[in-house]
Amino acid sequence: MTLDLTTNYGGLRLRTPIVVGACPLTANEQTRMALENAGAGAVVLPSLFEEHVVSWNHRRGHTSQLQDPRELDRLRENTRDTVCPDAETYLAMVNRASIQLSIPVIASLNGATDGDWLDFAGELQDAGAAAIELNIHHSPARNYQGPRELEDKVVDLAKSINNSITVPLFLKLNREYTSVCHLARRLLSGAQGLVLYGRDPNVDITLDNCQVKTHWGLTQPGSIGQTLGALMSVYGYCPAMPLAGSGGIGSPEDFIKVLLAGADVGMVVSAVYREGPDVIRTMLDGLMQFMEQNQLGSLNEIQAKRPLEFSSEEERMNCIRQFSTRPDWLEINAANRNIQGDRWGHPQRCQPQLVTSPPPPMH
Repeated sequence: MTLDLTTNYGGLRLRTPIVVGACPLTANEQTRMALENAGAGAVVLPSLFEEHVVSWNHRRGHTSQLQDPRELDRLRENTRDTVCPDAETYLAMVNRASIQLSIPVIASLNGATDGDWLDFAGELQDAGAAAIELNIHHSPARNYQGPRELEDKVVDLAKSINNSITVPLFLKLNREYTSVCHLARRLLSGAQGLVLYGRDPNVDITLDNCQVKTHWGLTQPGSIGQTLGALMSVYGYCPAMPLAGSGGIGSPEDFIKVLLAGADVGMVVSAVYREGPDVIRTMLDGLMQFMEQNQLGSLNEIQAKRPLEFSSEEERMNCIRQFSTRPDWLEINAANRNIQGDRWGHPQRCQPQLVTSPPPPMH
C-alpha cells in the first residue's frame, strides 16, 4: 500500500507532517541536514528578537523611536548571549539554510511591541525564508485594561507583518488567552496558521533569598494531553485555520493523536534533544504503521477520522466524574532528569522512586 505523507501547512507543501520547532539545534548546519535526512517536513530556525532588529535598524541609520545610547547598550547586552549575536548573522543563517535544505526553512521572530522592527519580516523573506513564525511576548497584565485589548494587539501585529510579506505567517500562541477559539477566527485575516502552544521558561522562587528565577527545561514526554483539547476546540470552531500541535510530542502515539485532534503538523523539539534526529524517523514509522493498520492511504484520510468534540453535556459529565474519582495514590514518579551528556542532549535517568505517603484529602 502506497502511503502519502504530504500535507499542506498554511500554504507550505510539506513532504511529512513533522516540523522541528525553533531551538538552538536548528542553528547548526550538520544538525539541519540530519533532521532533513531523518524525514522532517520543515525546520524552524531559532528566534531573532525584536532587540536584534532595533539594533540593526540603528546601525543602518534608520529612523527609530529608540535613540537613547544607554537603551541601545541595554538591548545589545540583552541579546549578547543569544544563538545569533545580530540580525546580519541571522540573515546569513536563513540564506544558508534555505540553500542547503530542500525542505522549507521557517524563520522565527520574537517581539513584544509594534513598530519598525516588524518590517524585518520582509528581509527574512528576501533572505530565503519560506515562512515566518511570530512569537509574541506580552508585557504584564497590568499594562492592559482587559483581555480584549491584549488580543486586539495580537491581531494588529499579525496583520502588520502579514501585509509586509508574501510568504505564510504562522503565529505562535501561548495559553493565556481567554478564548483561543475566538481569537483564531479573528486571526484568519492576518495569519496563515497557529502553533499551539508556545512555551515560556519555568518560573521558580528561591527560598534562601526569596528571589524569582526562571529556567528552561525539556517538555515531559506524553504531556501533549494538555494541548489535545485545545486543538480539538480550535479545529471544531475554526476549521479554516491551519494548526500545528506543539509541546510534549515524545512518541509516535503522541504524534498521531495531535493529527487526529486537528493539527496539520506536529512540532517536535524536546524529543530531538533527548533522542537525536532519528526520533523523527521513529515517529514517521509509527504513523505509517497506524495508517496501514487502519487502511489509510493519506493524511487526508486521517483527517476524516478526527473525532468530534464532546457535547456540552458530555463534557460536563466527564468533568464531574473526573473530580469525583479517587485516584490510586500508589504510583511511581520519575525522578528529575539531569539533561546533560552527548551532543544530542541524551538525559541521564535516575532510578524511579516509589511514593508511599498519601496526599492531603481532596476538596
